[in-house]
Amino acid sequence: MMKVSSGDNAADTKISLTGSAPLEAVLFDVDGTLCDSDPIHLEAFKILFQEHFHWDGKQIGYNAGVPIDEQYYIEHFAGKHNEELAEFLFPDDIPRGVKFMEDKETMFRKLAEEKLKAIDGLYKLQKWIEDRGLKRVAVTNAPKTNAEFMISRLGLSDFFEGVILGEECEHAKPHPEPYLKGLELLKVSKEHAIIFEDSVSGIKAGVAAGMPVIGLTTRNPEHILMQAKPTFLIKTYDDPKLWAALEELDKKST
Repeated sequence: MMKVSSGDNAADTKISLTGSAPLEAVLFDVDGTLCDSDPIHLEAFKILFQEHFHWDGKQIGYNAGVPIDEQYYIEHFAGKHNEELAEFLFPDDIPRGVKFMEDKETMFRKLAEEKLKAIDGLYKLQKWIEDRGLKRVAVTNAPKTNAEFMISRLGLSDFFEGVILGEECEHAKPHPEPYLKGLELLKVSKEHAIIFEDSVSGIKAGVAAGMPVIGLTTRNPEHILMQAKPTFLIKTYDDPKLWAALEELDKKST
């Protein structure tokens, strides 16, 4: 499915999706894959951290008062589901962690009303998928309210045939279960489906489910994403590598 040249850089990789011909379905993550939402999530975390973390009555902020940045967010928060984050943030008080994450998601939606934007080229890919009558489903670790909000805000509510939520599975990503449930919903086999993802946990889930995963370098560094073994990486849906691979797939499917 993927042939690698003598170079180690992702740019040196010859890519192909022809192993999925004829293509029948496309599965999408949501956060960071349909939209560049991580900066909005980070801003929401920072606001809530200022309100929730104190010491002896003095506000010191999360992380002993050391401001968190994008790198910290990528390492500790990106791609994880809220139950996992609640335990990470408040290991001695899980109910408090759950409430914190609920408040954080409310803040995210408030901020996202004005700031949420589709990844460049997404609607071009949407048309390509619709023109070929391919099935499609969203598969996300985001809470249901957030997932529905983002999909609606992007104008994609009628595009997806369903949404698979990690919180409604026995195992969330990086376990393959959410993507396997997506295949069940669409009634397609893994041999004729591809995935778009942007996080290490999401790519691992798709690879473990046995499908080619196209990784987006929306916020996560290429070298980190490549460790999860995506089929190839793209910057946005306008990336020429993607369209060359889709054109080749089209020819193989006819």
